[in-house]
Amino acid sequence: MKKTSTLIIALLLAGGYAFSQQRVLDKSNMREGENVEYCISHKKMKEFFANNPAAAQQYEQEQATFNAQVNQAARGANDIEKNTIYTIPVVFHILHNGGPENISREQVLDAVAIMNRDYAMLNTDISTLHHPFDSIKSAADIKFVLATKAPNGQCFSGITRTQNVITNDGSNGGNQVTAIVNGNDVYQGQWPGNKYLNIFVCANIGGAAGYTMNPMSWTASQMGNGIFVLHNYTGSIGTSSEYTSRTLTHEAGHWLNLSHVWGSNNNPGSGGCGDTDYVQDTPDCVGSTSCNYNANTCSTDNAYWGFDIKDNVENYMDYSYCSKMFTVGQVARMRASLLVASTGRANVVSSSNLSSVGASGPLTLCKAKFSTSRQVICQGETIQFTDESYNAATGWTWTFTGGTPSSSTQQNPSITYNTPGTYAVKLVATDGSTNNTSDIAGYITVLPAPVGIPFYESFESLSTLTPPTWEVSNFNGNAWNVTTTAGSTGTKSAKLANFGQPTGSIDAFTSQTFDLTGITGLVLTFKYAFRKVASNNSDILRIYTSSDCGETWVFRRMLAASQLAGAASTVSSAWTPTASDFLQFDVTNIPSSAWSANFKFKFEFTSGGGNNIYIDDINLSVPAGLAELSSVQGISLFPNPTDKELQLAFTSAEGGNALDISIVDVFGKTIKASNYIAHEGANTYSLNTAELAAGTYMIRIGDTNGTKVLKFVKK
Repeated sequence: MKKTSTLIIALLLAGGYAFSQQRVLDKSNMREGENVEYCISHKKMKEFFANNPAAAQQYEQEQATFNAQVNQAARGANDIEKNTIYTIPVVFHILHNGGPENISREQVLDAVAIMNRDYAMLNTDISTLHHPFDSIKSAADIKFVLATKAPNGQCFSGITRTQNVITNDGSNGGNQVTAIVNGNDVYQGQWPGNKYLNIFVCANIGGAAGYTMNPMSWTASQMGNGIFVLHNYTGSIGTSSEYTSRTLTHEAGHWLNLSHVWGSNNNPGSGGCGDTDYVQDTPDCVGSTSCNYNANTCSTDNAYWGFDIKDNVENYMDYSYCSKMFTVGQVARMRASLLVASTGRANVVSSSNLSSVGASGPLTLCKAKFSTSRQVICQGETIQFTDESYNAATGWTWTFTGGTPSSSTQQNPSITYNTPGTYAVKLVATDGSTNNTSDIAGYITVLPAPVGIPFYESFESLSTLTPPTWEVSNFNGNAWNVTTTAGSTGTKSAKLANFGQPTGSIDAFTSQTFDLTGITGLVLTFKYAFRKVASNNSDILRIYTSSDCGETWVFRRMLAASQLAGAASTVSSAWTPTASDFLQFDVTNIPSSAWSANFKFKFEFTSGGGNNIYIDDINLSVPAGLAELSSVQGISLFPNPTDKELQLAFTSAEGGNALDISIVDVFGKTIKASNYIAHEGANTYSLNTAELAAGTYMIRIGDTNGTKVLKFVKK
């Protein structure tokens, strides 16, 4: 039993947290074994009231009135008795940056199913409740349903997706909501909080697993009047787990005006036994962060119960690992919150609103939609198609141009593509009375047969980065493309216009496939040019390889901002390099286990506030020193010693032989690298040595069969 003392404004205003800045995690608000604060709802309310004193005063008055109404109902009024099942229309707003936080529809549906299971008391673990709580457990008769109409009346799936780097910055939830309003894929505008329960799924929400706010008239219609939750605390599948699956059950309790069982703060064990959750049948306690069935932290409730009752650690509003119930009193309080017009909750569950947001009546099909994990695949690969039609598809007719089989009636068919090319995919979905079609030209690109090495790319012959040679992944903002304004060799290179991009933006480009079977060694070299804008920039270039045509990737090397920029000074405006600004990097840690017949490599850049980045002279080849070069004869260097230019002369027995030619210093570092296609007979290749410091160097010339190293001296 809890006291029903008046809410103290001083407690709400004291210790306000500045969530617009980086928070220091509060370890006393964490469950055992976790590295996030489980819930920060009460902290968020303190912050809000500290910034809005008038709202705090109004909230206190509303809560006093609400508590009196609940108490009156408990004494005999029947307006909150469970004679009606209340339906709450829900929208999941997924805010992602192309990472795992972009959870699947299946994971969302799983999360909704768990909420409905728990609020209907259909969870199987309810049978294991400890006495005497089995006598006061209660179903809430509250149902959560995905909305199917956006605020403009447009049919949708109950899920919006917004790609923005702010998913990783949870310091200000208002900014995250603004990003969703302006950038989601369904309806770019406000989703009122008095029409929908908005659930915002993010990668970071300020160090917490979840939070929301109790109902109040001050924020009744605001979109942010919803629940924020981490993607890996949403549902029990995908990125989440059974262990973290009841976070939304807990947060929805707050949204329905429940406090934690120990009272209105986020720190179990930090207070005494005098705080209140305004619910009579939840025993007085100080809160738990583990499942201790014998916990009995307060004796102030003995008179109400008539005996020394233990803590209700199995309650959804505690922090234990064994939550599985609401009490009768909690259910009465939640249902009462849905009757209050001023907070907007009554409108949310009204029949007129349920009709307007598409949360009542039978579901109908309004859009055929499908997806795959990849759209660029290798010859002979099998790819699975996933039906994402909404909201009530019962039949599917697929057409796969270029695929085997060429048609299917399965919901999620797997199709094999054996011939290189670009192919359309068509889906006709039906609900039995309505058909809807999605027909996408050029949806699947099948790459041609893998090529051998050596491979050299200076971008001089390209105008775009497109399959089959390159594939661009533009997660947000700008994308890698071919520029004609800078190059290490020639006038072109691959450029990412990173200057001014939001921190956290991720952009990548991926190579074609290579057949590396039978090779005796492998090295990937490239040249790059980069400058910082400020000394504290945190940009990162990562290099990955794949042995299965890009289905899975393995991280190989990383260059952080300081390594990328070297000792160069910062540049505060958009930067374009000269040829001398390019530096070379060698990736030599690709093991033989990765040398497959469908090998790929990928450059991935994460923005950290720095300037533009350029990549040129990409070379995938067998490293030097493996075998004596046999394809060319009579190799000579002149003049040696040299000053400005060095001539490499040799004879090739056949034309078309691709040679890697590099200048290497005495420490084995590659200074310059280039590629030359030999012709039959005598060949002469010129190397510019004017910029080399005086000293001893080596020329390394090689192909897939071997290498030859010759020494020269720069005067």
